[in-house]
Parts: sequence; C-alpha cells; structure tokens
Amino acid sequence: MTSVSIATQLAEWRDHALTLENEVKKVVVGQDKAIRAINIAIFARGHVLLEGGVGVGKTTLLQSIARGLGGAYERIEGTVDLMPNDLIYHTFLGEDGRPKVEEGPLLRAGEQLSVFFFNEINRARPQVHALMLRVMAERHVSAFKQEYRLPHMLVFADRNQVEKNETFEIPSAARDRFMMEIPIEIPEDRALRKALMFDVKFQHAERLTQQVQGGVLAYDQLNAFSDLLQRHIQASDVLEDYALDLWQATQSPAAFGIHLDSVDVNRLIHSGASPRGMGMLLKAARVHAWLMQRDHLYPEDIHAVFHEIIAHRLVLNPMFESRRTQLSRELTNQILASVSVPARAKAA
Repeated sequence: MTSVSIATQLAEWRDHALTLENEVKKVVVGQDKAIRAINIAIFARGHVLLEGGVGVGKTTLLQSIARGLGGAYERIEGTVDLMPNDLIYHTFLGEDGRPKVEEGPLLRAGEQLSVFFFNEINRARPQVHALMLRVMAERHVSAFKQEYRLPHMLVFADRNQVEKNETFEIPSAARDRFMMEIPIEIPEDRALRKALMFDVKFQHAERLTQQVQGGVLAYDQLNAFSDLLQRHIQASDVLEDYALDLWQATQSPAAFGIHLDSVDVNRLIHSGASPRGMGMLLKAARVHAWLMQRDHLYPEDIHAVFHEIIAHRLVLNPMFESRRTQLSRELTNQILASVSVPARAKAA
C-alpha cells in the first residue's frame, strides 16, 4: 500500500468521524466533550463506562452513535435476578404450549452487533459481570454447541450511582477492561437547559435519533482501519519518556511532588495504572492526534484523554473509596500539572 493511498484513507475516515460527531451533536446538546471521547473510543476499539445520573441522555446518545455507526444495537437492563445465561438465550412457551429457546441479546444480531449497552451494570451480580467481561476481552462466546463471533462489538455500560441496596460494584480488575470512563453531565449553559425543558423535540428520543444520518461509518471495517491508524501515528523517544513519567506518577505521586489538600497522597494509592491501561492511553492519544490532522503524538494528545482513561483505573485504599470519583479526578489533574513536559516532547 502506497503512502498516498494511506493518506487518502486517513483523510476520508477522518471526514467520516467528524461527520458522525456533527450528526450526533444535532440531537444531543451540551455533550460535545463526551461525543468526542466516544468517537475516540470507537476508533481505538475500546469499551466505555458512562458516568452520569438518571435522565441525562445516555440512552439517546448511544442510540444516536449506534445509528451513525451502522450495524446492530442491543441493550440489556442490569437487575439483581439477571443470570449469565440471560445474555445468551431466553426461554418461553410457544403458541403450542411447548418451551422454546431463542438467542439472547449478545447473540441475536451475530457478527452485525456493533453497540451493546448494559444499563445499570452494577445491579447485576458478579457472575454476570464475569461473563460480560470475558466476552468483551475475547469478542466471542460459546453457545448451542458453536462459537459466536462478535468482532465489531463495543460495550457501553453505566452504573446506578444513587442506590446502594442490591448493587454490586465493579471491582478494579473489571474496570480495567473498559478503555474509558466518560462523564455525561447536565449542561451548565442556561440556554441549553431551557431547550431541554421546553423544546418538545427532546421529549421524543426515538424520533430524535432518527434525525441522525445512518451508516456514517462502515462499522465492519473499523477494526482494520484502527490497526492502520495505530501503525501510522508515531511518537518520539522524548514523548515516550514523558508517558513513562506519567505512568510512574500514577503509582508514586509523592515522588513527583504531587499533593492534594484533602488527603495524604502517601496513603491514597493502592496501585496505579496498569500496563493495559497505559497501552490504551497511547491508543486513544493516537486517535486524537489523527483527528487533529497530525501524524505524530504531542503531549496534548495524551492530555486530551488522560482523565477518561486513567481515573477509573486508580485503585485507592479502602478508606478513600467512598470519594473515588472526586479524588481520582483531582489526582489526574495534579499529575498533568506536576509532571513536567520536556521541551523536546513534540515529535520531530
């Protein structure tokens, strides 16, 4: 493949990526940062945790993304009585009174499944988490004496953050399987809030998502293009050293002069980011560089995705777990502010 054809592919796919963002922004307002982060996850082929309260538009956002991606969209609700097999099949009585078995949400669309939304994943039991995490990692599952491949599937999940009864928090090892944790927050802009309250189009989610252009991206070609993109974007030795310093700072923040007003950082961290997490950080940073029309990594590409990829991977000592969201965000902010960027960190 010639460099010209590679450049053409990169440019054409970038146009499609930006078109997807613009299409989604037409129907989901005040979430530009989240939309960009999800777009990066799509091209880095990473699963996503969504953070946000009830009724902030997570489902509308994902349905809009799925429509732009093409392929099939499936959703399941986390409940305390959900069993692992409920993801794979369900049974019912047919018209003839005999039991029937049909494929469940993971298998129904086969290889056409592109977006799987697990709503309130922490309401489901750990056994369900275990199956879901395995499918996320391997992208295939055994059922009915055969292998079902899910090569194009991206999993999006959110958590019930209000109720504690009958919920099962996702352990740190499980959180590490998600590339990003993206906050979906109520817009602060007063005009946007007014529109969400009084513009009736926002009260009809299904009709709203139909306004998004369908099939903007060829979902079944994203894996191959992602590999091409990752090979194309380069990093200098100096930038690689800077990324290593950031990794070390997640493990030993005090060694970099980092402090937080409310806690002793020497007691805060049980373990920092994992090798998997740092690999995902660089994958996402390369996608950001590509969206910014660069073929080399800059520090700002890492900064643009650092919080979303690293914060949920920090394992805090148990005494601080109740403040995890706040403290992990504060720490990632301090890491970026405290770890010096080498003058030559920009790739040549």
